[in-house]
Amino acid sequence: MIKLTLVAGARPNFMKIAPIVHAIQKQQEAGTDISYRLIHTGQHYDKKMSGDFFEQLNIPEPDANLGGGGGTQAEQTAAIMVAFEKELIENPTNLVIVVGDVTSTLACSIAAKKLVIDVAHVEGGIRSGDLSMPEEINRMVTDSITDHFFTTSEIANTNLRKLGFEESQIHYVGNTMIDTLMSNMPRFKKPDGDIFDQIEPKSYFVMTMHRPANVDQEEKLKEMIAAIVKGTEGLPIIFPVHPRTAKNLQSMGINYDSLHMTEPLSYLEFNYLVKNAKGVITDSGGITEEASVMNVPCITLRDNTERAETIELGTNELIGTDPKKLPPYLEKLMKGEWKSYKGIPLWDGKTADRIIDKIIQLYS
Repeated sequence: MIKLTLVAGARPNFMKIAPIVHAIQKQQEAGTDISYRLIHTGQHYDKKMSGDFFEQLNIPEPDANLGGGGGTQAEQTAAIMVAFEKELIENPTNLVIVVGDVTSTLACSIAAKKLVIDVAHVEGGIRSGDLSMPEEINRMVTDSITDHFFTTSEIANTNLRKLGFEESQIHYVGNTMIDTLMSNMPRFKKPDGDIFDQIEPKSYFVMTMHRPANVDQEEKLKEMIAAIVKGTEGLPIIFPVHPRTAKNLQSMGINYDSLHMTEPLSYLEFNYLVKNAKGVITDSGGITEEASVMNVPCITLRDNTERAETIELGTNELIGTDPKKLPPYLEKLMKGEWKSYKGIPLWDGKTADRIIDKIIQLYS
């Protein structure tokens, strides 16, 4: 019996884990002796992560919630490590699978390795080169103790080879986020609300912003949103944002007729909007992957990215955090002169099957 422990700590993690759960279930139905426990570290408490969320992704609710949310990053890391160590002692496993680059990824990798349990990192090897980002620290430390890497790109493979890892540890499989995207595309649904009834396909923008470099300096944020509003020429901009952040923005006097701040949306609703948008303006990494595969123009408001393949082969352009750099890109997008998706190797919806096939080969 191959026993696996799957770890997730935040909403995007579950989107990366869901296809792996489905691939394991497929193997179980085929008679393979394999089992798994799905662990939610509780890193992010999110009221939208209720039964509906797991139902949308078609995965069972987690076997355990470690309740590791709240506090500083150090407190969170410590709480998750203590709880996860207990989980592993009570439920022995052959392999701990961590995904992405959140605090839970780091904490659970350390706890597992200290119990001499193998760790596999899904999305291993990606780098932004920006040590001011907590995620970059999480990636570097997790990768330094990982046994098997399931990588999304040749860029990630090269990074790992430079660090001295053996070819036998590096498994180039593709991107499980794209598995989730492709399997759920027929189920995307238009959100409820007046603004969503009024917008037409390919005649609105979707915006997300959360990184400190963009949202923590009031004057810069005002300038950035003013540049976005001007460059999109009156087209509606849908901006899903936490109600508290929306209140802060309004208190800063950020209020435009074409800017529509909405509550955070579910996975199926948000990606419905992305798929039908004229363009996406974001500082998120994952959204650049989804927008690229759906061939939707994407502008990234960051100085670096750990997903360079979305620029080389996707629809993403990295423009930095200076509002003055935005106008020529928006002008190009509005004229319909944006680049098209060229196709990223192995981003084909079958990544999770490749991961589980490799794990069966390694641990049978």
